Amino acid sequence: MSTQEELALARVALTWLAEPGTRSVHGLVDEFGPVGALDLLLDGGAPQQALRESVAARSRAGDARVVAAEALHRADRLGVRVVIPGDDEWPGTVEQLRTLCLTDARRRVDVETAPPLCFWVRGSWPLAEALDRSVAVVGSRAATAYGTHIATDLGYGLADRDWTVVSGGAFGIDAAAHRGALHAGGLTVAVLACGVDRAYPMGNAALFDRIADTGLLVSEWPPGAEPLRPRFLIRNRVIAAGTRGTVLVEAAARSGATQTTRRAIALGRRAMVVPGPVTSAMSVGAHELLREHPEARLVTGLAHVLEEVGRIGELAPVPRGPERPTDLLDDDARSIVEAMPRRGRIGVDALAARAGLAVRTVLRKLPLLEELALVVRREDGYAMVTPSRRSTRPGPAASPGGPMGGDAPLPA
Repeated sequence: MSTQEELALARVALTWLAEPGTRSVHGLVDEFGPVGALDLLLDGGAPQQALRESVAARSRAGDARVVAAEALHRADRLGVRVVIPGDDEWPGTVEQLRTLCLTDARRRVDVETAPPLCFWVRGSWPLAEALDRSVAVVGSRAATAYGTHIATDLGYGLADRDWTVVSGGAFGIDAAAHRGALHAGGLTVAVLACGVDRAYPMGNAALFDRIADTGLLVSEWPPGAEPLRPRFLIRNRVIAAGTRGTVLVEAAARSGATQTTRRAIALGRRAMVVPGPVTSAMSVGAHELLREHPEARLVTGLAHVLEEVGRIGELAPVPRGPERPTDLLDDDARSIVEAMPRRGRIGVDALAARAGLAVRTVLRKLPLLEELALVVRREDGYAMVTPSRRSTRPGPAASPGGPMGGDAPLPA
């Protein structure tokens, strides 16, 4: 057995003895190396009582080294590989989980947030390359039609612009984001809470096969591992750490998707939230996260997401209403238009009085307003041009200063 194979076996065995994320195990690996840490734990030398009890309980079920060797052999038969630190495709971004510190952390999943010891990967893409330019799209399993539409659009748009779409493979928002990326012919990664050979949920089996063909299925648990409830929450830290930002599309008041987004915030990643109807139970968690975390950004579509995670200066266009001819006018010209009667005609003197402007100023501006098809000259004064007539008239001729830049010449 080569050194790298021995290190991989030790890391797999450690992950079996204690659930991923256990900080004390990670500390032992830093101090003694994977092989030394495994020897220490199997000899009953764990520094904490809880860890000693966990190791003892697992050891009664089998020999950790034998279990790890069988898992590696099974993975090889399935075309699944194990990736460990030091491998070329190890994603360095997950190492930032070393510094993850969640405020008011009481539950184990909020305390035990150490980096992964290994990844099981199904698919041909190098893991680090796939995650290098990636965005997580997460949300409720019980997604509404609105949420599904948004997640699909985001998945498609991100993949179409060569971003990897990362999610958890669940029903609802996760599946919609994955499918959107697949429809665009792009790359998507599903980070699972079970073995990469297991389809959970079963209804997404065909989706997982498609992802494995063109993207990646990733897990910290070996092939065959069950999708136990706590593992979904443990898994979420990897989604947050492995991507440049997380988009929360829909989330109820109690949602694992909000937990992923909070981890992204704690890691200094971009946290983005799509607003929903205030009457929807599926948007309560998303809206509360926006209220509680000023650093979370409200996003309404792909352009906003790209502005958050893309290059400096890649700004989303500012939403604007329809342009009107009067948008081009300066204050004096706009005052004249507002002073025009909606019906009938008005002389220059009366118009100047209504607009509160000098007659000479009105005479300078009226030719410009004629060019813009806003007013029309009659024998007995000027009249307002109705919108229907305005749309059939030719556009104004270009002037050196533009509509706001200079005055038209006085009529002879």
